[in-house]
Amino acid sequence: MELTTVWFIIIAFLWTSYFFLEGFDFGVGMLLPALGRDDVERRVVINTIGPVWDGNEVWFIVAGAAMFAAFPEWYATLFSGFYLPLLLILLALIIRGVAFEYRGKKDDARWRSRWDKAIFWGSLVPAFLWGVAFANIVRGVPLDADHEYVGTLADLLNPYALLGGLTTTILFVLHGAVFLALKTSGSIRYRARRIAELAVVAAIVTGGAFLLITQVQHGKPVTWLTAAGAAAALVLAALANRAGREGWAFIGTGAAIVLAVATLFTALFPDVMPSTLESGGLTTENAASTGYTLKIMTWVAVVFTPIVMIYQGWTYWVFRKRIGTSHIPAAPKKPEAVR
Repeated sequence: MELTTVWFIIIAFLWTSYFFLEGFDFGVGMLLPALGRDDVERRVVINTIGPVWDGNEVWFIVAGAAMFAAFPEWYATLFSGFYLPLLLILLALIIRGVAFEYRGKKDDARWRSRWDKAIFWGSLVPAFLWGVAFANIVRGVPLDADHEYVGTLADLLNPYALLGGLTTTILFVLHGAVFLALKTSGSIRYRARRIAELAVVAAIVTGGAFLLITQVQHGKPVTWLTAAGAAAALVLAALANRAGREGWAFIGTGAAIVLAVATLFTALFPDVMPSTLESGGLTTENAASTGYTLKIMTWVAVVFTPIVMIYQGWTYWVFRKRIGTSHIPAAPKKPEAVR
């Protein structure tokens, strides 16, 4: 197997891991207003991802760095042509991270309410725009002979891409609801399960439509299997959630995300950025770095990727227990005024 193909697979793995892990992060953030009826419940919701959300974002950084080093032409075209959507994603992620850190810095209801809104929008915007971006990558965008994007923002907001954004948003809401049902106890757990029952129906409808269009327009014989597998995983998640088997439901939603992303990358290969113009797009061959660079990167990946996965797995194991409102310490009482 050529190293260009190997690194296409590695980058697909990195993005898939990011969407699997950050997917429930985004879902939890979007569900914060719906499931947090008071400040204590909102603290429970936030604390389910408190120890892991920043580690999950590392996969995005690594995926972007791998694209830059292995396929610099792909990276340059993507980040210049999709400049505004990617800028909005980065700003949303920054605001979201600041909100997690600063929400509890001041004992004031309006202060916390503003940061809660920042968490919601900082989760919704990336969840939607990542779907728009990757749908456009698979569909193809107008590139000239120098592989530079010559379209407009309106070209990126086509119906197929908007459906992709809606699909990722709903999938992440479902993934987050199931994660909250798995990680919480009491009323939050059962409300999360009810939301998951509604979200899984919407995910099957929108995700099924998106993957069917992808398969008809861009798919290959093998992607029928991954697309069908994603649909089956959603059905499994629905059945497991209804039976109160949150662990199996989480496996189902996670598998659906993994198989959906696998469908997109498999449909894309060997292209990395197709062009809708006759000038031709970018492939794993004409977008790649030198063979020497790819060899060095391969050895680095072989050494460090297992270390990162082991460390992150250990983190999830340490914080595996359920939490509820009883685990949230009461706010300190203000001292009475001296008369």
